[in-house]
Amino acid sequence: MASTKSQSRPSERGSAGVKFLIFFVLLLAVANAGYNYVPVAYASESFKQEMQTSVVNALATPGRVTPTDYVKNRLQKAIKDNDLPTDTVVDVKQAGTIIQAHAAFTKPVNILPFGIYTYNYHFDYTAVPSGFLTKP
Repeated sequence: MASTKSQSRPSERGSAGVKFLIFFVLLLAVANAGYNYVPVAYASESFKQEMQTSVVNALATPGRVTPTDYVKNRLQKAIKDNDLPTDTVVDVKQAGTIIQAHAAFTKPVNILPFGIYTYNYHFDYTAVPSGFLTKP
């Protein structure tokens, strides 16, 4: 007949708490990274979309404002609206009948708390219009 008494295993005691603590610390680190990285990536994608919209709208802009000035003004406003670095490099030029806009910046993102690891988010994009407005 088998004994119903459980065997004492002192080396197995407390391991669930330690595993939970390790899991919880890793979960907090991932949540912190996402909390800091996602807004920067979202603002960059919003700015990229604004660049694309600006160069397309510049082709159809009537009036006294030159298309390059129109794009520069819209991009400067988008930089402020998306909380991008003030040293963002914006270059707008006209190539034939189309307008090209290039922007670049680097923004530090704290991935791990307390400044343990900081990631430099680098943005470098050139917007060129596409669609029916670019066809002769």
